[in-house]
Amino acid sequence: MKVLIVEDEKLAGSKLINILSAIDASIEVVSIIDSVKNTAKWLAQNPSPDLIFMDIQLGDGICFEIFDIIEVPCPTILVTAFNEYAQEAFKVNSIDYLLKPVEKEEVESALGKYHLMKPVFDRAIALKRIKKAQKMLESGYKSRFMIKVGAHIVSVPIEEIAYFFSREKATFFKTFEGRSYLIDYSLEQVEEMVDPLLYFRINRKYMVAFKAISDIVTYSSSRLKINIPHMEDHEILISRHRVTSFKDWLDR
Repeated sequence: MKVLIVEDEKLAGSKLINILSAIDASIEVVSIIDSVKNTAKWLAQNPSPDLIFMDIQLGDGICFEIFDIIEVPCPTILVTAFNEYAQEAFKVNSIDYLLKPVEKEEVESALGKYHLMKPVFDRAIALKRIKKAQKMLESGYKSRFMIKVGAHIVSVPIEEIAYFFSREKATFFKTFEGRSYLIDYSLEQVEEMVDPLLYFRINRKYMVAFKAISDIVTYSSSRLKINIPHMEDHEILISRHRVTSFKDWLDR
């Protein structure tokens, strides 16, 4: 079986290759491509693979754009870091997907579904399902933030952002690696853009990711404080009127 991988993260691509090889040594990865443009070009110039693993977010756009440029001739398994809402879009439209970080058991299951559907694969039906999923995803939560670094434009995946914060009437976010970036939104706007299961507005200045919280301490009978790595304010108090909803958020 010949497989094409469309993935702009080298480590993720290498991991998928290793998983495929461990599952079936006869699987041949014909190429790894990192962009919408190069994928469309490759498909136009090469024989069709049997299957494509395709990351949704690529360096120059979203993978759905590939289907607008060229006819994709074979089944596609989407790879995503999207939230639960997006996952539901795939389920509703009978599109298989892998949730990052990809694990061997999930790849085996996806390949099993591929072998079942291959004899009855219909390009027109597959494209219709892809387009419907795309529309559902576009009405979902933000998955990346585009920022300017000098003369360069960079997209930072939402899963790399530890928290958002406001300072002197401007809004920034800080990554888990400790890098801060200015964004063109207010904290109130960001609050509407990101998945509320992943981020919580703890006070006027900060909105934090669940996985960024390293410690929660009782500050008083009605207050809590949290610790977050790389945060300049080492101990952040949660607004008194947000404590109850914060506890509910933690308990979901």
